Amino acid sequence: MSDLAEIKGLFEATQKVAEAARQKAEEATAKSADFIDRDTLKKMEEDLAKKMSDMDAKQAAMAAKLDEAQTKANRPGGAAQHVDSPAAKAFDAYIRKGTEPQLDEKAMATNVNADGGYLVPDVMRDGIQTRLRRSSPVRAVASVVSISGGSYEILVERGDTGFAWAGETETRSETDSPTVNRITITRHELSAMPKVSQRLLDEAAFDVGGWLTGAIGDRFSRAEATAFVSGSGYDQPKGFLSYSTAATADETRATAALQHRLTGTSGAFDATAPADALVHLFYDLQGAYQANASWMAKNTVMAKIATMKDAEGQYLIREILNASGNFVRTIMGRPAYIADDMPEIGAGSLSVAVGDFAAGYTIVDGPQISILRDPFSAKPHVLFYATKRVGGGVSDFDAIKVLKFSNS
Repeated sequence: MSDLAEIKGLFEATQKVAEAARQKAEEATAKSADFIDRDTLKKMEEDLAKKMSDMDAKQAAMAAKLDEAQTKANRPGGAAQHVDSPAAKAFDAYIRKGTEPQLDEKAMATNVNADGGYLVPDVMRDGIQTRLRRSSPVRAVASVVSISGGSYEILVERGDTGFAWAGETETRSETDSPTVNRITITRHELSAMPKVSQRLLDEAAFDVGGWLTGAIGDRFSRAEATAFVSGSGYDQPKGFLSYSTAATADETRATAALQHRLTGTSGAFDATAPADALVHLFYDLQGAYQANASWMAKNTVMAKIATMKDAEGQYLIREILNASGNFVRTIMGRPAYIADDMPEIGAGSLSVAVGDFAAGYTIVDGPQISILRDPFSAKPHVLFYATKRVGGGVSDFDAIKVLKFSNS
């Protein structure tokens, strides 16, 4: 909404400038009329008329831009820009009346021969994806890829290539090679089923596309946010907290395990130096990951961290102004995100995470979202069965560290 506010400000400022110009010109004309000739007066009036015309044109252009911005803001997914496209008209007809789409607009299910629904237009899919990015802290910082197959494979090097110094004529020995791990992330089906009355669908003024974008996006975002943090990996993405953890460092830890740092107290921060565990946790990350690191914790845990101070007496959580002009909550200079699906503090809980999630966690999306219209199961309402395929998993186990509230 910052663009909308800026446009409104420019529009109001232009109106003030125009009014001031009119008043100044009228005053100058009134004062000059007694001692200037008619030709000069006429030229002054013509110049004033031209300036006012130019100012009116600029105001009209700003008003048009303001209307466009308001349309975008009030219609999720920007559907208003595409209402006249063939795809949008066909989709609208299907949603309102159940008119069968053309074959290339149908989604075929993989497990049955019947139709799997209607592939939503790109503008609606983009609107839903935008809402998902805003709602899920993990999706906002993780790597997101889109594929058409069932799974996504990543090859990750663990360790480093060995080396040795040697003189010009000395024998060269074979050095160690890094370990290459193959990680497979499988996509799973996520669904939502909002409903709306047929009467609303019959109303031409009802923004069907905007409503569906909001309803589906909100339901998908809540389910995804939970799965990316704590999902089991069975018929759903595997959350980063569902992997095993160990206190050992990157070079010696098991392949598919995250490193944890102990608070030293079961179910609590250390009573004497509570902030020390957070500092050590951050520096457990290798330097390459620190530069793009983010913190995640539940809001109640963030509240506890907010009361902690560093060695200089400054509060550990601070706010900075980012490039977009928004205040961002930070810990040790890195963004801190509220993730409501992170666990509360308890004995052995993993309630704080920090890391380069773009390197450490990968989300695998499908290229399409389908909607199946059901006017029979909940009459007089119409159900819309929306599905998408999504997977997620840790792709670099050195890039994410977790704080374990335990003494062992």
